[in-house]
Amino acid sequence: MPTSHFSVTVLGLGPMGRALAGAFLDAGLRTTVWNRTPGREGDLAGRGAVVAGTAWEAVGASELTVVCVQDYDAADAVLRQEPVAAALKGRTVVNLCADTPARARDTADWADRHGVRYLDGAIMTPTPTIGTPAAVFIHSGPEELYREIRPVLDALGGTHTHLGEEIGRAAAHDIALLDIFWTAMAGFAHAVAVARAEGITARELAPFAQGIATILPPLFEEFAADTDDGTYSGELNPITSAVSSMAHIVRASESHGIDASVMRTIEGQARRVVARGHGTDGFLRVSELLGRTGT
Repeated sequence: MPTSHFSVTVLGLGPMGRALAGAFLDAGLRTTVWNRTPGREGDLAGRGAVVAGTAWEAVGASELTVVCVQDYDAADAVLRQEPVAAALKGRTVVNLCADTPARARDTADWADRHGVRYLDGAIMTPTPTIGTPAAVFIHSGPEELYREIRPVLDALGGTHTHLGEEIGRAAAHDIALLDIFWTAMAGFAHAVAVARAEGITARELAPFAQGIATILPPLFEEFAADTDDGTYSGELNPITSAVSSMAHIVRASESHGIDASVMRTIEGQARRVVARGHGTDGFLRVSELLGRTGT
């Protein structure tokens, strides 16, 4: 695909949308932009972007439309209105909004009924990475379509991974990975509260917290294999040992009046695993427990 002659539209001009449009412009693509609230285009017009007055005009200007708004409610409010839906017929939409796999499947069904070629995706790195080698994108949907537009997506920089034709797979990965991120951030926030209660500043704690973070990648790989194989090895750290350390965190937190409800929940899950006779297993045995509705 000769990308220099290709046209792309970006719907949504928050910080990430502006970064996507900027990367397309830097790659020499004819770029049209639109935002529900006018005046959000920043310097894009000065860099060569066409600022459309309506969403209908925006999608009609390009073979490919990239959507980057808050969620699928916001995306659907634009894409499913007439005459936007009619203008999209025969064209391609890449939806980079964050939402649930079920919403991705619903939008894909709508696109199929309206003759719109559709890929779902997610952006896994912050705004400053867009257009650089550090950007990470994941995609799902028809592989042939993905391969067709991949040269255009490459303008966004970084790595692009097609996760399969089942349209919800990108959103499922996104949700799972965001789960890791936000539970980790919640853990760090709680750790900072405990540390400060003991007279330790967040800056003092940070280098050691980074050390904890470096331990995790090889553990993720090892425990993922254990989980998929159903072995849940606890050879290095059985869940009974984990329960003990969790109890210490709860006591130390509550002695300072710090809410320890999250750790109490995790400790309770671990104790239930032990009660089921899996005390010598590793902590990831909890994932099996969580998958049992009502247990």
